[in-house]
Amino acid sequence: MEGLVAQVANVGFPIVVSIYLLVRIESKMESLTSSIFELAKVIEGIKEQKN
Repeated sequence: MEGLVAQVANVGFPIVVSIYLLVRIESKMESLTSSIFELAKVIEGIKEQKN
């Protein structure tokens, strides 16, 4: 039983940290994705104006 508790303590902390970081980064990734799509639209508009 003590071995199981030790394993949960050793493995549980990295899992919790990973989940926390993924949740925090997810919103930033969505923002970056929308910014990239918007930038692509602007670049296409500039290309069309030059032609």
